[in-house]
Amino acid sequence: MTSISRSTRSTRSTRSTRSTRSTRTTRTTRIAPVVATVAAAFVLAACGGDGGGGHEGSHGAASASATDPAGPAGNEAGEQAHNAQDVAFAQGMIPHHRQALEMARLAADRSATPEVADLAARVEKAQDPEITTMTGWLRTWGEEVPQSTGSRSGMDHSAHSGMPGMMDGQDMAELEKASGRAFDTKFLTMMVEHHEGAVEMAGTEKAKGRYAPAKALADDIVTAQQAEITEMNGLLGKD
Repeated sequence: MTSISRSTRSTRSTRSTRSTRSTRTTRTTRIAPVVATVAAAFVLAACGGDGGGGHEGSHGAASASATDPAGPAGNEAGEQAHNAQDVAFAQGMIPHHRQALEMARLAADRSATPEVADLAARVEKAQDPEITTMTGWLRTWGEEVPQSTGSRSGMDHSAHSGMPGMMDGQDMAELEKASGRAFDTKFLTMMVEHHEGAVEMAGTEKAKGRYAPAKALADDIVTAQQAEITEMNGLLGKD
């Protein structure tokens, strides 16, 4: 019995040893592919970081946004984003509109024809609210709002004489002194030139601006003022 017992124990020990070795071998076999896969993943990630793949694409997009003149300002995005052109448009169009209002308000007691007086009233009605809108944009953006003297004759026309369609101080003084038919002719002639300047400025905003409401306003200005140019040329007998 003792011999059999020892033999049995020896057999069990051998089986146990073989089983243990087999288990270790199996675990090692299973772990090896996992280690290889993880190592391969690190290699691919390293290659991706050094190469031009997705990382470069993201960096390129960021660089393009930073250097694009139509890119967003600050942390704005989408339709609320604005750029330097939007600021220039508002800062330029505000004094441009103010001069148009100054010219239009002269027509009330100087014009000899109802058509001119009606046109002047429509110009004032359209452009006064637009000044308010653009002023709001500039304040929201933290940009300077062009100052107004608040008086008819106190506006410094020379400060904006280089702007498309703007009249100088002498032009405005002559218009203020005119009356009747002479006033109507001068008013229409000056306002056609003034409108053409505004259309040019609005066209630049449409092409280079980013802020959606500013581009929409620019489009409205082009449409409305081109129609008024046609109307004024008709009153001048140029159609």
